[in-house]
Parts: sequence; C-alpha cells; structure tokens
Amino acid sequence: MHSEPEPLDHLDFAAEQPCQGISTNIEDYFLTRRQLLSRMGMGLGALSLANIIDPLRLVGADAPGKIGAGPLVPRAPHFAGKAKSIIHIFAQGAPSHIDTWDPKPALTRMSGKALPGGDIGLGSPFTFSKYGQSGLEVSEVFAKTAAHADDLAVIRSMWTDIPAHEVATVFMNTGSLRIAKPSLGSWLIYGLGTENQNLPGFIALRGGGLPLGGASNYQSAFLPGVYQGTSINTLAPSVPQMIQNIRNTYVSKAEQRRQMDFVHQLNQIHAQNLQRDAALETRLESYEIAFRMQAESLDAFDINKESEEVRTAYGKSEQGKQLLIARRLIERGVRVVQVWHNGWDHHQQLQTRLRQKAGEIDQPLAALLHDLKQRGLLESTLVVWGGEFGRKSTRDRNGYEDPGRDHNAKAFSVVMAGGGVKGGTVHGATDEFGSAAVTDKVHPHDLHATMLHCMGLDHTKLTYRFNGRDFRLTDVAGQVVKPILA
Repeated sequence: MHSEPEPLDHLDFAAEQPCQGISTNIEDYFLTRRQLLSRMGMGLGALSLANIIDPLRLVGADAPGKIGAGPLVPRAPHFAGKAKSIIHIFAQGAPSHIDTWDPKPALTRMSGKALPGGDIGLGSPFTFSKYGQSGLEVSEVFAKTAAHADDLAVIRSMWTDIPAHEVATVFMNTGSLRIAKPSLGSWLIYGLGTENQNLPGFIALRGGGLPLGGASNYQSAFLPGVYQGTSINTLAPSVPQMIQNIRNTYVSKAEQRRQMDFVHQLNQIHAQNLQRDAALETRLESYEIAFRMQAESLDAFDINKESEEVRTAYGKSEQGKQLLIARRLIERGVRVVQVWHNGWDHHQQLQTRLRQKAGEIDQPLAALLHDLKQRGLLESTLVVWGGEFGRKSTRDRNGYEDPGRDHNAKAFSVVMAGGGVKGGTVHGATDEFGSAAVTDKVHPHDLHATMLHCMGLDHTKLTYRFNGRDFRLTDVAGQVVKPILA
C-alpha cells in the first residue's frame, strides 16, 4: 500500500540523516545548462560563450543593486540636497499656460482680432490676480493654490520638441524622444534608493487606465527592473482592489517567509554559477517587495485612517484621494510619487472645460501644500505640477463655435514648490501673446537637471553604462535653473 508523499515545504533537509556516499548539499543538484555542456566536453565553447552572454556585462557591474547589496537601500546623494522626496502631479493633455499661470493682457485686448500671422487671437476668459507678498499673478481657476503663492516658483518659459501628446508625455518623463529610456522616478531610485523597504520607492497613482505612452512613463528601461515605478489605480473603490492579491490568505506569513528564503538560497547558487541574471533578480525583488508590502501597504493607502477634517480639506474627489495618498506615502518614506491627472486637452469649450479640470486639482493641491507645511514636510518634499506642452494664443484651427486652443510646443508653464525651491518666484517669460518662450528658456532636460539638483544629485554624474556607453536622464544637455533655487 502506497503512502501519500510528504509535501515538500514540510521537509527539513538539514534534519535528515545522509545516506552513505550520497551528497545532501543542494548545490550538488543545481546544474546550469552551461555547466552541463561544459561537463559533456564543450568547455572551451562555453568559455567563449561566457564572455558573450555574461548577464553582469549587460546590466553593469558597478550598478547599485549588484549581488550582495540591497538595491533599494538609501544611498548618499552627490551633495546635500534640500529635498528627500518628490510628488510630481502630471497634468496630461497639455494645460493652457495662458489661462492658468501666464497672464497676457495684450492677448486679451486682441481677442477676436487677427494676430501677427493672420490667426484670430483668443484672450483668456479668466481673471488674473496678484497673490501673497510676492504679488504672483495667478488665474482665478487656481485661486486656492494661489493662496500659497509665496511658496510657489512658476517657470513661464518652458518649451519642448514635439507637440504630440504621447511623444511629449513620455519625453517629459524620460527625457527621450526615440529610444526607451528610464523615467525620472527610476533614475531617482537608482541614485538614492528609498527610505522604506516595505513599500516601493517609486509609485505612480493613476485614475483608471494607463496614461498616453503607457508604462513607458514610469519604466526603468535598461536600469534593473527593481527601479521601475509601481502603478496603482486609485479609481478602485477599496484598498484591496487598488492593490490586488497583496495578501496571501492560504499561507501564513511565516511560511511565506520560509519559501522566500528558500528561493533566495536557490538564487544565490544560481548567482555563483552565472554571476547574475538581471531578469531573475528583478522577479525576486518584486516578490520580496510584495511580501513586505503586506505589512504596510494596506495602511498607507487607506485614507479613511485620516480625520474627517483632513479628508474634507483635500476634497472627497479622485484628485483629493490621490494627493492624500501621496502625502501618506511620502510620510512613510516613499521617494517618488507621481500623480496622473488626465483630461487637459481643450480644443473646444475652453472656458467650461478648463475651469472644471482646474477645479478638480485646485483644492487638493492647496490642501497638500498646507498639509505638508503643517507637518514639517514641505521643506523636504519637492512638489511639481505641469503637463507635456502648452497651448496656442489663437482660436483652435478647427473653428469650433465654442473654441479652445491647439497644441503649442514653444511655450508652457511648470509650477514647483517645497524642497530646494525659492517661493514667490517667476522665472522666464513668453512673448506678449504667450506664443513662444523668449526669455530664460527652459527645456525638459533643464527641468530634469533642476529636479535632480533639488534631490542632491548632479545630473552629469548620475549615469548608467549600457551598450558600451554611459547614459543619463538629461542625455548630453541640461542646465540647472538656479534662479528658482532657495
């Protein structure tokens, strides 16, 4: 009569008595294909093959996260930066700078008239007022955020290369128009690690589906996969639905830990034989993070643990929920949180649609700035708001009865606050109609260099060797925008 075999996870190999002449060392049973071929008379061929497909050569021997070092542990910056974390609010769709942060009275006077070039001017339907001791001029649609004018730095002279949403969005996040490159958040985690080992270092909060450009916006590309962003759908009605399958209800945590340790033991043997397999390392790090997240993630994403007063201040909307989660994550040591706010592509019905869209983020953003400041976190948290390009100063070319604005790569605005930023500052300028940046122009490479600088990183030194050359976020360009720095 046959007895049922004992489950493998209940066997204790160390406690078993070895049979005479039979090895119980697990390494003796771990044979790679390369070793098998070598032992079957193909050793010389394998020696040549090793130099060709050595995984360590593909990922960089001196990269953070190499075997024996935790890839997400905090690392010292190049110099003492003011910021330790970033909340990046991406207004996808390209907000109109002329109707938000860049007042153009000359355009208002020319509204409905032909501008130089022949197109009909479209003045802003919104009123701009001065706020704070700095007298920063802001549109009425951002009146609540404008109450923090003396904490804000507005770059009015942004420009980019191509006014196409998907390309420009990925460019603003990765600094690349052509090949797939790591995102800003991935570079930051690669350079600095993260303060909380129980949560991902880079989290992207999205309201529903993927943004234009998809996961390319928070990918790690040729950096090790452990540095890629973790995407969370905040539209899900509950935290377990936001972070699906984060808890294993069938196996105890102690047993999960035992299984993870066994897998790591197997991987160490594999690493000794093949040095390193980047894909395997990434998979194991993902498992490890997911295991550790069980203890903290459900708490971090649960805004119901905040007081009614705080939740009301942020507004009980999708964007309020996102920014409150962002604050909770930053408070727990997450390095980079990106918040996706889509729907800013206003080719028509500008007055109605832009007011609505700005209204979705105005109160939550104002609450975030107040909350961070009250908790002593604003000085160490860089907050950035902006989109992928701007809008034209003329009526949309399609001739809508209730017009909006067409795409414009030559001018847009980005707003910054917090760690390392000089509040109450305006940098650069567009021409009298807001058509193009003309003074102290700032390119996305310059913006990225400045954001890295606020975090204590020299953009020219944060490099990764791939395919025989050193890559960096800012390619071979980028200048820190020093006038906006505190």
